[in-house]
Amino acid sequence: MFVIFGAAGNVGSATATALRRAGRAVRAVVRDEKRGASLAAIGCEIAVADLNDAASVARVIDGAHAVQMLCPVPHAHDAPAAAMRHMIDAGIAALRADPPPRVVALSDYGAQHPDGTGITTLFHYLETQLRGIDSQLTFLRAAEHMHNWARVLPVALAQGVLPSLHHPLTKLFPTVAAQDVGLLAAELLLDAKPAQVSPRVVSIESEQRVSALDVARTIGELAGRQVVAHEVPRGEWAAVLRRAGLSEQHARLITDLYDAHNAGRIDVDADLSERRFGATTLAQVLGALLPSEAGTAASVR
Repeated sequence: MFVIFGAAGNVGSATATALRRAGRAVRAVVRDEKRGASLAAIGCEIAVADLNDAASVARVIDGAHAVQMLCPVPHAHDAPAAAMRHMIDAGIAALRADPPPRVVALSDYGAQHPDGTGITTLFHYLETQLRGIDSQLTFLRAAEHMHNWARVLPVALAQGVLPSLHHPLTKLFPTVAAQDVGLLAAELLLDAKPAQVSPRVVSIESEQRVSALDVARTIGELAGRQVVAHEVPRGEWAAVLRRAGLSEQHARLITDLYDAHNAGRIDVDADLSERRFGATTLAQVLGALLPSEAGTAASVR
């Protein structure tokens, strides 16, 4: 049995689908049973779990041959770092009590750094805590997800301006499509060869690095209108993020993350990682997102 946490998300659903195509039994873990309908349709067993409760996590990993571990950032929480650490601790307690043969943990570029990287420090904490699990362990570190640009697509389409915290606008940074992360995760879960080292560290990004200027140009070409990238001044980041609905602590995690990003710290750990490259392009991801956003933009104009 392959247990996939966050199976209803972009990465998890890609992993679950790939495993089912390979003929493997999949237990798809979701927060709400309604979110598992599409996964049930492809033959997944649906399990509802509270990731904050070790007993709940222990129940869904019972009998697992392999587990794909995901600890999502609790965006709605006033203290997201403390909430995520609590979630990680609950999952680790369950895995320590009943370790499956194989664990693939979804992590981030920059997780090798213990501090100074905002949200990414939480993935460092996840990796650190997982090291005590008696399983064949793989950390799958992914670059910034291309889907993250969906958050500002309505503004870009409505106003022709793409706000960016990436400074300068010409800076190239690694990105990746969620489906490519999910497909690689499935490959790692299916890999029966004994690992030469544990934990094994695997990184994934797209074949081509991009800049904020590239993102704006791609949106403009897909939407058939001019879109200009705008470098949001550093002093305005916190206010912009608070207006977007983030708590003060969450906004600070984001600003610290992009300070580290702009300093070049959110990148592959070349000394430790096996590097993989996803084939999905930025244009393909944004092209899939644009139709649903175009109607929103049109109504705003």
